[in-house]
Amino acid sequence: MKEFKVYVGSSEDHMTEALHAKLKDDNVAETFELRHTNKSSICFPSRFVKIVPISAHSHSFHTSIWFVSLAGINDEQFVEEISHNYEQYLETEALRHIFKHLRTHRLLAPYRSLMASTDLQVEHPLITRLYEAIVSEGDWAEAETAVQLAASTGLFDAYMRSTPPRAIWKRIYGSSADGDVPSRRGGHAMCIDEANGLIYLFGGWDGEKSLNDLWVYAIADDKWRLVAAESSGESAVPSPRSCHKMAFDPTTGVIYLLGGLSDSDGHPEDPANTSNEEASPSPAGAPAASRADFYQYHTRGTKAGSWQRLSDDTTASGGPPLVFDHQMVIDIQRQVLYVGGGRVNDSSSDNIRYSGLYAYDITSEEWELLQPRCTSSTSHPPILRRFGHTMLFEPNERVLFIFGGMEDGDKYLSDMYSYKIETNVASEVFSNFTASGGPNKTFTQRAVIDPALQEIYVFCGLTRTRPNPLPRLYGSNFVYRYDTRPGTWMKMLPEEPGHATPHEREVQQPRTRYAHQVVYDARTKTVYLHGGNAGRLLETGELDEGQSADDALAEHRLDDFWSMCLVRPGPDEIVRSARFQIRCQQFRELCDEVPAVQALKFLQTEVSNVVDHNTSEAETFRVLLSRLLTRDAKVPPARKQPSNGLKAPELGRRSVSEGGVGENSMRSEVDSKKVNMHQADDSERSQERTKVFRDLLDFFPANEKEPASDLVDMIHWYDESVED
Repeated sequence: MKEFKVYVGSSEDHMTEALHAKLKDDNVAETFELRHTNKSSICFPSRFVKIVPISAHSHSFHTSIWFVSLAGINDEQFVEEISHNYEQYLETEALRHIFKHLRTHRLLAPYRSLMASTDLQVEHPLITRLYEAIVSEGDWAEAETAVQLAASTGLFDAYMRSTPPRAIWKRIYGSSADGDVPSRRGGHAMCIDEANGLIYLFGGWDGEKSLNDLWVYAIADDKWRLVAAESSGESAVPSPRSCHKMAFDPTTGVIYLLGGLSDSDGHPEDPANTSNEEASPSPAGAPAASRADFYQYHTRGTKAGSWQRLSDDTTASGGPPLVFDHQMVIDIQRQVLYVGGGRVNDSSSDNIRYSGLYAYDITSEEWELLQPRCTSSTSHPPILRRFGHTMLFEPNERVLFIFGGMEDGDKYLSDMYSYKIETNVASEVFSNFTASGGPNKTFTQRAVIDPALQEIYVFCGLTRTRPNPLPRLYGSNFVYRYDTRPGTWMKMLPEEPGHATPHEREVQQPRTRYAHQVVYDARTKTVYLHGGNAGRLLETGELDEGQSADDALAEHRLDDFWSMCLVRPGPDEIVRSARFQIRCQQFRELCDEVPAVQALKFLQTEVSNVVDHNTSEAETFRVLLSRLLTRDAKVPPARKQPSNGLKAPELGRRSVSEGGVGENSMRSEVDSKKVNMHQADDSERSQERTKVFRDLLDFFPANEKEPASDLVDMIHWYDESVED
């Protein structure tokens, strides 16, 4: 079996989809996390499980399931409590749908009667206030007041976080006292001391040699400082290297450094050779194989400014082998380092080997293998078989997110896994995050995490498509929100040229690259990016200007330094947009109630003051003017003045005289037409007001407003499902 779905439910007749995934074509057990909460984050109990095969790995295969095991909570008291809570939720949702149906169809008498007989809160009081102001009363000032109060109470916060953000980049030109900055390089490592506003940078590859210089950047002072120049022969100082990793421990001020490639290993980052990145033979006089050394650097205390070698060979103490393009993160609270994946740097073997997942206890100085190492010819957990990938630590749930990278030298990956440290269980989050709105398959992409916002920020890298054997640069950056499972992807939008930043500066954007480095300051919500390799290929895969086919893949390393902040619509912007929608409706109604000149003045002043001419609102604003041109066609006949200046009653009497119809009968006919026209006008106006109200509901969180689905649609869906 390849693709399949899993359904769960309390009965066989009422089941919901809990998983849609794919199995690998091997004999290795895979674990998937079944959805156990609904869209409102309410847990639901399950008694029945149904597995539905969708496809096999080959047309010649019959679908077969060899082994399935389930893990969950079957404590009777706990399940009973969950069942009770879920039943209450269902009763509440049923009533909320009934309330919505009654109010939508203006059945206000039963609506108010039912509201008075229950303690149920259908929606946030401010939303009810907004409905009464717009739909029931047409009190526009009250509607704008309700919107302002909603913003001040944080009701728009969820909407602002769910909106695709715009990336505001700024080039940093700070240097040292001597005017120096870190040289051009790729494959270097960076870490950040958030409390003191310091960014540390070590090593890398400049295109000719590996580096081992150490720099620090002071964010507040906008200055670089060379802490230690390049050196060799000192046993306590890490040798020149690239594709290594660093992690900073804020409790002790210690930087940990592990892995990498040295000069004897050949070019570490050649995109033309990603299918064969075997370490080149060691030059004469060099050791036959490098060892997996492990270092720490002290940034404060009595040992400040000094390196210390923790191990000559981590393999000998149960740790990882010498690896490159791996990942290393730190659990600050538990004082544990996690090292995951990466390609084993072993020049003595022709086989491609990958590292496993290791934990290093900082206090006891002991290594533990959490997930086994693997080779290309053995069974393996899929989370480990990769390098140039991303691994991030989520401290609130103590979960590692592992995604992307490359395996077997030419297969770019777009899967994502979550690894729960407490249970030592890895679950697939996405089999293909590209298909779910995420980035393309990428290699050496960089990412940072903000646990408070429950977001991951992913920054470009290399990608490759099957028809094109050459890798190309991928310049799109993404936000991944994991507040729900499996989570949602959003593409970072560029800064809008029309929205000038301070001092009217031009919009800045770093060049597309790979093998760069990023760190994140969670306090200021700022990403810092440095260096990398811009290659010679354009994002389209075409040759850069002035380059021939022979040197199209020549490397072009960078030394630029950037900061980036994500900007989302703030509360003031939401209020402005809401006011625009409210005043548009106010103008539509003024067109039917006041002289055209007065309505036009309102459009040119009150509506114009809140329109954003850089968005689609500008077109809406222009269309509003046509409302005045159709004004006469909308006025009821009983209200219109005839072109000859006679009043309507006189016309009525003349018709009576000519047609011989009684005066009372004619007046009744006119009155009836007038009532019918008024009813039509009222119905149209009610629909317009309701639409404005519904549009404004988009700004409010789902748990504070009426249900998105309609009662009638649910009945229609049920009838169809019964027939099926």
